[in-house]
Amino acid sequence: MNSIKISIAFFALLLSPICWSQNTDDLMPYLQDFKSVSANNIVTVTSYEKDGNHYAYAGGFGGIDIFSLDKAGKLTPIGTQALYKKEGPARGMVADNINGTDFLFVANKHGNAIETFKILDDGLLEQVSLTMDTDETHLGIAITLQVVHMKQASYLFVGGLEETPGLSSFKIENDGKLSHVQSVKDDEEIYTDGIIGMFIHKIKGKSFLYTGGFQDNGVSSFRVYDNGTFKNINNIGDNTTDRYLTGAYPVTGVQLGDNYYVVVGHRHHKYYERNGFIKRTDFTYHGDGVSVFKINRKGALVPHFVLKDDESTKLQGQTRIEIVSVKNNEAVLAVGTRDDASIQLIKLDENGTLTPLNYLETGFSIYYGLRSHQIDDTSFLIAGSNRFDLKKVATYKVAPKINRGKKVLRHIVNLKYKDEATEAQVNEAVKAFENIKNEIPEIKDLEWGVNDSKEGASKGLTHTFTLTFNDDHGREIYLFHEAHIALVNKIGPIIGDVLVMDYWTEE
Repeated sequence: MNSIKISIAFFALLLSPICWSQNTDDLMPYLQDFKSVSANNIVTVTSYEKDGNHYAYAGGFGGIDIFSLDKAGKLTPIGTQALYKKEGPARGMVADNINGTDFLFVANKHGNAIETFKILDDGLLEQVSLTMDTDETHLGIAITLQVVHMKQASYLFVGGLEETPGLSSFKIENDGKLSHVQSVKDDEEIYTDGIIGMFIHKIKGKSFLYTGGFQDNGVSSFRVYDNGTFKNINNIGDNTTDRYLTGAYPVTGVQLGDNYYVVVGHRHHKYYERNGFIKRTDFTYHGDGVSVFKINRKGALVPHFVLKDDESTKLQGQTRIEIVSVKNNEAVLAVGTRDDASIQLIKLDENGTLTPLNYLETGFSIYYGLRSHQIDDTSFLIAGSNRFDLKKVATYKVAPKINRGKKVLRHIVNLKYKDEATEAQVNEAVKAFENIKNEIPEIKDLEWGVNDSKEGASKGLTHTFTLTFNDDHGREIYLFHEAHIALVNKIGPIIGDVLVMDYWTEE
């Protein structure tokens, strides 16, 4: 019930250790905080550290919401930034330092433009450049950005979708303006139709860029030269047996020991209407999986390993893969999913093998908005929902899994209604709250009652609702469920005050 400023206390989480366990196999994402946003459809989230302060940027239709982020993972709203044409949505946001100045680069999807903002000392933004699409560039439906630092200059690579697919390179000037260097139009050989993921590897002094083609179902590798130009190296397409590249979506990478890996996820075209958005409708669905490619000495992609989704994992509709940590020659990654509506943690070892860890059902689908951020020794994930009705951004701490044993979670909502609320309105609100158990099956039990305390310490609160959940997943699903949001919107106007507390107990 965020819209009426409910604070949720997670006592067990606040008391849990903030440092990483020596064993990564028991890691789990835990919700720390969530806040409302003004932009619709939070499709992109990024973060940045400036002068020891940490900031999160959540972009959607209309603008960018700006938050400070503290060591406990708490978000504090500090401002908003409108987009060109006040449209967007903001996609592919990336923050970086260019010759001493901090910038945030934003792909304005429906504006067919790249916006450059200077990150000010307080984390707020100031637009310094607007780069519009031209006949020779590929900024139409721009959605993905990647900064590449070379010896003499830095370059911004841009990938687009739909009308004018291709790959473009721009030199980033010291003032944040972009100068076009090279563009390559998508063709039948390279996989650049719908670049929704890019990653750069630096290998023995050479720079290599890897892209995923959402519409043409494959991945490509490019050599990037010191002047910002680039050349295709190799391309690998989907098949119907052991590759999972239909709808290639997130792309990331990591070096472990002497090995360089690129990790690619996908949101299969089966999750879309065949005669709508998807260009090639003759696909075959044979499951969901996360693909690992090993990079050879020429910078080319080589298929290496696939982690296939099963009943114990949440990998349907992968839209974002973030590197959470790299320690002891193994990496922990977080996979955000749109169709499973979860964050799945996985481990990549030095040999390039993926192993599933724990997952958290977030209660909302993640589109492009998942970002890993480190503060001291603590790893956080920042996630935004693509639901227009939710308009939330949330933070999660990645920490050792808490052994709940046979405990259940009690979610206690204490509230009072406004003096002007009629008896009929109050009765209707109570019935609506009672009915939420029928709407959200993850609620194990719900009971309520009217305050009968004689101690005079109830602070005017009159009604108590107690909800019981079996696990962390149930609470997350409830918090962000459409029925819960509808309940808040329905009864919120007559709520005078509210106090919410959660605790774990033996049943």
